[in-house]
Amino acid sequence: MRRKHLVAIVVVIFLTWNLLMYYMLVSKNPGKTGSGSVEDQLRGLQGDIHRQLSQNSELLQQLRKFREQKLAEKLDREIHKTTTPVPLNVDKIILPILLIACDRTTVSRSLDLLLKYRPNKDKFPIIVSQDCGHKPTADVIQRYVVDHGVQHIKHPNTSDIHLPWPQKKFQGYYKLSRHYKWALNQVFHTYNHSAVIIVEDDLDISPDFYEYFSATFPILHQDPSLWCVSAWNDNGKVEMVSDDAELLYRTDFFPGLGWMMEKSTWLELGPKWPNAFWDDWMRHPDQRKGRACIRPEICRTSTFGKKGVSKGLFYEKHLKFIKLNNKFVPFTKKDLTYLMKDKYDAYFTKLVKETPEVTVAEAMAGHKSNLKALKILYSTKEEFKSTAKKLGIMDDFKAGVPRVAYNGVVSFMYRGQRIYLSPPPNWKGYDPKWS
Repeated sequence: MRRKHLVAIVVVIFLTWNLLMYYMLVSKNPGKTGSGSVEDQLRGLQGDIHRQLSQNSELLQQLRKFREQKLAEKLDREIHKTTTPVPLNVDKIILPILLIACDRTTVSRSLDLLLKYRPNKDKFPIIVSQDCGHKPTADVIQRYVVDHGVQHIKHPNTSDIHLPWPQKKFQGYYKLSRHYKWALNQVFHTYNHSAVIIVEDDLDISPDFYEYFSATFPILHQDPSLWCVSAWNDNGKVEMVSDDAELLYRTDFFPGLGWMMEKSTWLELGPKWPNAFWDDWMRHPDQRKGRACIRPEICRTSTFGKKGVSKGLFYEKHLKFIKLNNKFVPFTKKDLTYLMKDKYDAYFTKLVKETPEVTVAEAMAGHKSNLKALKILYSTKEEFKSTAKKLGIMDDFKAGVPRVAYNGVVSFMYRGQRIYLSPPPNWKGYDPKWS
């Protein structure tokens, strides 16, 4: 209200000043007569009018800047209100499931598991957002609307995106990114939820999927160095994970594939959301801003979608071998504050530092196989990729960050032994040029 009063006062002053100037100008030297005198007065009046118009223009510019500044301050306050952690009652937090769907009638498989393991329909409402306008898929979803109260929203824009010839093959990625933006705007702005768990229509979930996200939400909310919780481990193949379903980690790599974020994060990302390849875009330093995600040792999701926008990329060689957790871990009854940055960094740094170092050849030959864990160092991109290929883990980088890495360290199992693939002690941070 104070800002509106201030703007009103400035406008009144502006109008009053113009009226006064007009009165002074038209009444200036009223007694002079003669053609020369009139011409002089007109020239003088013209000059005064130009000067006044210039002053008026400057005043209007100042008013516009003032208004923009106040709007920016208001937006800043709104974002600050949303991003500043506030005391919360975990039992009352609603964590909607946003299921991104298109033209897979097998969306029923995902929905069946989401309903089977859901402990509370009020705490975990399910919203299916459908793109593509595929009627057979829409008919399948509608059955769940009628029988289980699932919400079904449809992306209003299913048109093709006009792309130059070299990019036409990426049409699916552009549509997916467009759909994500619309669907997340619905969740946060239309339904006004404070957080969301995002899955896609080709994911199976574990029995403790909801328990995992319920327990990690308070950590995500309280720790500003975190910006997501993911159900996914990129190196989650059966032989690369331990049997300990309770193990959770921090990672600098955005995993996706079943993940949770807060509204404050969307307020930051939504206005600049990319036209395509949204997941790689999130992995860029401009978006990540040094923040991490929580991820599990054993995946809480697995994909059965061999064909999609990626045309089955990595599925046969990698994705279909990912281990899905089949045990229920009561995470909400456990103390997960060890995942807070200060505690975790102190513990993890000490752990890796004290782990015995070997070469990749020694690890593969079984040297020191009696030890619980070993450390292998890498100093260059080529060293990392070579070692990763030999040991069977993912060897690629996104914006310089290896998959599942935290502070440059990649943790996985090799022949029943924990391996930390680690940068040297003098590591200076990720190099975005590594790709």
